[in-house]
Amino acid sequence: MKSPYKGKTGLRRLMNAFGYSISGTFAAFKYEDAFRQEVFLSLILIPLAIYLGESVIEQGLMISSILLIIIVELLNSSIEATVDRISIKRHKLAKRAKDIGSAAVFFSLINAAVIWFLILVK
Repeated sequence: MKSPYKGKTGLRRLMNAFGYSISGTFAAFKYEDAFRQEVFLSLILIPLAIYLGESVIEQGLMISSILLIIIVELLNSSIEATVDRISIKRHKLAKRAKDIGSAAVFFSLINAAVIWFLILVK
C-alpha cells in the first residue's frame, strides 16, 4: 500500500516536511521531559560555545555536539513512542529497543562532553 504523502513533490513536499518537523518538535517538547531538559541546556550551552570557542571550527564543533544530543534524543523518543504504540506490555525486544535508544543518547552526551573538554582544556 502506497502512502498518500509520498506523491507530493516540489514546494508542496517541502512545506509539508517543514510542517511535520515543527509538529514533531512541539510534540517532543510537550511529551518528552528529557527533550525539554536538553533544549533548555542548549539555550545556555550554544551561546556559551560562541563565547568560549576561539575559532569558528571550535564553535561549530561545540554547537554541533549539542545539536547532536537533541537529534539523537528525538530519534530515541520516536523509537520509544513506536514501541509503546505496538504494545505497552513488557517484552524483551521492546526493552532492548528502548535501551539501545537510551544508549545512543548516552553516547551523544559523552561525545559532547569530550569535545567540550578537549576544546576548553587545550
